[in-house]
Amino acid sequence: MTTVRRFSVEARRARLVARLAAKADAVEDVVRRLVAVHATDPATVYLAVAARLADPGGAVPAVERALYARPAGLTRMLAMRRTMFVVTREFAPEVYAAAGRRIAVKERKGLLGYLADGGGWDAAWLAEVEAEVTATLAAHPESSGAQLSRLVPRLREQVVVARGKPYEATQNIASRIIRTMAAEGLIERRRPAGSWTSGQFRWAIAEPLPEMPAEPARAALAGAWLGAYGPGTEADLKWWAGWTLGETRKALAAVGAEQVLLDDGATGHVLPGDTGGEASKERPAVRLLPALDPVAMGWQERGWFLPEARAGLFDRTGNIGPTVWWGGEVVGGWAQRPDGAVVWRRLADRGSGVDAAVDETAAGLTVLLGDVRVTPRFRTPLERELCA
Repeated sequence: MTTVRRFSVEARRARLVARLAAKADAVEDVVRRLVAVHATDPATVYLAVAARLADPGGAVPAVERALYARPAGLTRMLAMRRTMFVVTREFAPEVYAAAGRRIAVKERKGLLGYLADGGGWDAAWLAEVEAEVTATLAAHPESSGAQLSRLVPRLREQVVVARGKPYEATQNIASRIIRTMAAEGLIERRRPAGSWTSGQFRWAIAEPLPEMPAEPARAALAGAWLGAYGPGTEADLKWWAGWTLGETRKALAAVGAEQVLLDDGATGHVLPGDTGGEASKERPAVRLLPALDPVAMGWQERGWFLPEARAGLFDRTGNIGPTVWWGGEVVGGWAQRPDGAVVWRRLADRGSGVDAAVDETAAGLTVLLGDVRVTPRFRTPLERELCA
C-alpha cells in the first residue's frame, strides 16, 4: 500500500522561503524559475525580476535587453486565463500550444463578430487589413498603434457597440485587430513608446514559433508549474492554466505527478520524487513583491500564505496588490507615495526585527525606483490608502 506524504502549511511556506531566497544573475533564469510573469501591468515584470536578481539595480536595462534585443530571450504572450504574460522565448512554443492558441481562436471569433455587427465587414475584409498591417510593419518596423493607424487608413474605421442601449459607444477597430494579430503570433510588442512602466508598445512582425501539439505542451506546462509552485491542487492548476478539469488531470498524469496530503485535507500534487517537506535551510528574508507577482498569483487557494487581515490586498475582481513577504507568508502590503517614498503597512505581527527589516528593504526600493513612480494598473484599497 502506497503511503501518501503529508505536506503541512509550514512545509509549503518553507518552500516559498527557499524559492524567494534564490537569486539569479540572468533575467531569463528568473522568468524560467517562475514559468511566466504577469505582464498586464508592465511594471510588474521589472519589479518581479528585480526582487530576484543578484543585482537588482541593473534590472531595468537587463529586462529591456531580454525583451527587446535581437535575438530576444523573453517574449510577451496572451496565454493562461486570457492574461498577458512574459515567458522565455525557449518555452514560448509550449505556452502558446498549451494555452495561447485557444485564446487566439476565441479572439479571432470575437473580432469577426465585432466587425460584422458593428460595421458589416467580413473575414475577407479583415484579411486585407491584416495584410496591410503586415506590409506596413515590414516597411516601418516598430511602429506604434497610432502610427499604424495613420499608415493603414482602414484601421481608423469605427464601430458602434451596444447600439440602442444606454451604454452605446463608438470604438476604433485598430486595437482589436492589432490585439488579435498579436494573440496569433503574427505581430509582437516591442519597446514601449514611453518609460518601462508604459503600456503603449511599438509593434513589429513576430518571430514565428515552432508548432506543437496541445497535449504534450500542456504536460510540459504542468511540469513547469509543479516545479515552481508544487505542491498544488488540481483546482490550483486548472485555475492557473485556464484548462478544463479533464485537461488538467491528463496533464498531471502525463508528468507522473505524485499526490501529497495538504493540511486542509485537500490532495496536492508535486513532481515525481519531490515529496520532501523538511524545513528550509534558507533563512527567511523580507521581499517586497509587486502587484500580480507570480508567487502571489500561483495558486487559486492562497489562504495558507495570506494574513487574516487580507481584504485590502485585493481589488474587486481578485487582483492582488503589492505585498510584503517574510517566512513564506504575506505579512503586509506596500505602495509608493507621490513623493517617491515606499511605505508599508503590517498585516501580521512577526516581531520588531521583521518590521525593521521591512523598513530597510522599503528604503532600498525607494532608492532603486528613484524618480520613477509606479502606480499599479489594478489598484487595491490598501495601496490607495498608503498612497494618500
